[in-house]
Formats: sequence, C-alpha cells, structure tokens
Amino acid sequence: MQLLRPLLLKSPIIFAAALAVLAPRVAHSEARLVIEADSGKVLEAENATVPWYPASVTKLMTAYVTLQAVKDGKLTLDTLLTVSPVAASQSPSKMGFRPGTRVTVDNALKMMLVKSANDMAVVLAEGVGGSVDGFSAMMNQTAQKLGMTQTSYVNPNGLPADGQITSARDLAILARAIVKNLPEYEYYVHIPSIRFGKRITQNFNRLIGRYPGADGFKTGFICASGYNLVASATRNGRRLIAVVLGASSGTMRSVRAAQLLDRGFASNGLTWLRPSLGTVDQLAPIDASPPNLRDEVCSGKRHKPASDEDDAPIASNAGAGGSGSASGDGSNAMFLASGLQAPLPKPSEWLAASPAASEPIVVYTGPTRSGAALVAAVAADSANQEIRKHGKRSRVASRKQDAAEPKAADAKPSGKPAAVRHASAKPDAAAKPAASDASAKPAKPKTAAKPKTATKPAG
Repeated sequence: MQLLRPLLLKSPIIFAAALAVLAPRVAHSEARLVIEADSGKVLEAENATVPWYPASVTKLMTAYVTLQAVKDGKLTLDTLLTVSPVAASQSPSKMGFRPGTRVTVDNALKMMLVKSANDMAVVLAEGVGGSVDGFSAMMNQTAQKLGMTQTSYVNPNGLPADGQITSARDLAILARAIVKNLPEYEYYVHIPSIRFGKRITQNFNRLIGRYPGADGFKTGFICASGYNLVASATRNGRRLIAVVLGASSGTMRSVRAAQLLDRGFASNGLTWLRPSLGTVDQLAPIDASPPNLRDEVCSGKRHKPASDEDDAPIASNAGAGGSGSASGDGSNAMFLASGLQAPLPKPSEWLAASPAASEPIVVYTGPTRSGAALVAAVAADSANQEIRKHGKRSRVASRKQDAAEPKAADAKPSGKPAAVRHASAKPDAAAKPAASDASAKPAKPKTAAKPKTATKPAG
C-alpha cells in the first residue's frame, strides 16, 4: 500500500486500477464433501455446512420416505398410483402423463430417479402422504430423525421454493442412510437408463457407467442452486460418497465429484498425513442464508430452465488445471509419483465416452406386468407416443401453412380454402421425455429383478 500511495496522489484512477489488479478474484461458489460410507469419516470438506438449495437431489428423500413405507408394509412396489392434476401440472423435467394415468410405485420410482421426473415425485408424495403438504411433513420428520439439522422440505421434487434448504453435510447423511438402512432397495439409485415406449433416457448422473466403480445417487439443478450432484463409488470393498453443490455446469459437477472420489481413494492408508476432520454428523452447521446463484448460472444468454438436462461441451482440460489426472489440481501427484496409484484418465476422456453397455430398464404405465403382457404394455405406450407426435406435427404444419399463405388483399382467386387443417390433429401433450431412441424396432423389453417385499398392500 505504501508503494501505491504516490499513485493515489498523482492519479486516483490509476490507483483504483492498480488495486483491481492486486485484489484477489472471487471464485465461483461451491460446496464439496467426500466421506466414507461405512464409517461416516470425513476425508475432505469445503463449505460443507453452508445452507444450499437442493434442487432435484430432494428426490433422494422422496425415494427414502417412499421405500421406507414399502419396507414398513404401508404399500408395495406393485401398488398402483394415479397421476393427479397437481402432478400433471409440474414443470419439466417430467414424464408428461395426463391426469388419470396410473403407474406402479416401482415404475414411478425409476422414472423419478433416472429421468428426474417432477410429476412422478408428486405422484409418489400423494400416494404415500395423501398430499404434497402431508408428504413434506413426513420428509421433514425423517430428516430430523436422521440428524439432518440443516434441512427443510416444502415439496417432493426440489422445484424452486424458499423453504427448500439442505447442505452438503445433510445430503451425505441421507445418502449414507440409504446405503445403511435400505440396502435391499439401493438398486433404484444406480439404474443406468430407462426405456419408456420407444424413448431411452440415460441417467443424468454421468459418472454411472463411466467412472470406475460409480454406483449412485442423484443430480439436481435450479438456477439458484447451480448444478448439484450426490455420487458414490466403490473400489476394493471401500465405498465413498461425494457431494458437490453449486457447480457451473452438468459437466463440472461430474468433474468435481470425480476429483473428490479420486483423492478419497488415493488417500486410503495415508490419512495419518492429514488432521482428522471427524465424522459427517460432527460437522458444525453454519447459520446463514443459502447463496442464490441465479445471476451467475442463468443470467442473460445463459438462461436455463429448472432441469437436470445439461449438454455443456466437455473441454479437453475440463477441471484439469494442466494436470493429466482426473483430480485436475495436481493434489494426487504425490500418490502417482510414489506408485501407490495408477494414472487416471482425464475427465474429458471418460465423460465424452459412451456409458458402459447395459440394457435399459423398461418402465410403463398401468399395473405390474411380465411376459407377453409387458410386451403389449410397451407397445401401447409406444403407440400413444406416435399418436401424440403426429398430432404435434400436424399442428406445426398447419401453423407454418397459415404463415405462408398470402394476405387476403393480395390473394389470387382459388376454388380451394386458403388453409387446410388436419382433422387428425390431437390436443397438445403436456410434455414429452427429453431423450429418445432412434431405432425403429426396439429390442424385446427386459426388466431387472425387482426388490421383493414380504408385505401385502395395505387394505
């Protein structure tokens, strides 16, 4: 500052410019945490107890409460639930079913956790809790029971709401509870993809099927929260849980989670080199308001809908900082040099690659089916998709034709009407799934073995 004093006396403008150069730049705000699933031991934490908007990672609690109800015998995975007008009115991402459509608990869970379907979250909430408010109360009771002291819920899907708050700490506690308390249902949080009719939707958690050992959990995004991810991976019998909140894109949340997991696995056996951070439940909560990242994430040309779907390009050095490892910042160079860990692929390599080959899990409307009945149900859903698609095309063609017709004053006499409407046009569908399958003849649908319950439907 003493060196800058002559600049202040000579030129206040130059002085201000010099301060701007010397001032540290404010980095994009993020919260990060990685823990051991078995012990709850914290391996790395940054802003882990800062309150945050959860977005669609809220659906992990929706799944937990629903599956706990199944385990307690209050309903079964085969219980049929009905899409209400409230559920059908939810914003995307969603399945877009019309009110009155029926789905099983099993199929609703798969659609909610893989496609992040907001309408299916409400279907489950109303089916288990009677209403969104009733189910939200159940979610909050469960959060308190698990020790999620920074969490509150007002809806089951994470769509924007001021009272919908959590933290990286609390999400790690919830993910650990799913692993420990509901192991028989954990299958739902690592399904690679689903097929509905002719459309295939890949899990938005891009670590699944790409990152070595990845086996869960869920993504989330709204403008206020940024891109969120709760992820887990297992290597040599050791499972880690990573939480990333507030990343700048879907790609970066995957890179950040991979960095955390890489460093966590690399530190095995060498934790004596760093001070103990205790267990996840011992992290001290911070009393503050959650940051609102809307201006950073969605302002101007970067405006985005509240959806997990993100097609951000994968830079060749995404998050790498010049390093060839997935951790990117060179923090695991010591382990690489010592031969304790094999070199890891760059995030640009495994993120850009197609996920490991797997048969999409078939989801469908109506009661639980198998064999020929399942094939018929899938065919019916596919036919409905075609009807809605053709109806939409007819309306688009009609609008284009209307726009192309000359104005009445300039039109030449003709014996035909100025525009011909397609009689086959159907009412507009609420929404259609984001991903589609280009194959004309889908393979015979297969379903993975569904967790069994020893209970019968209530009533």
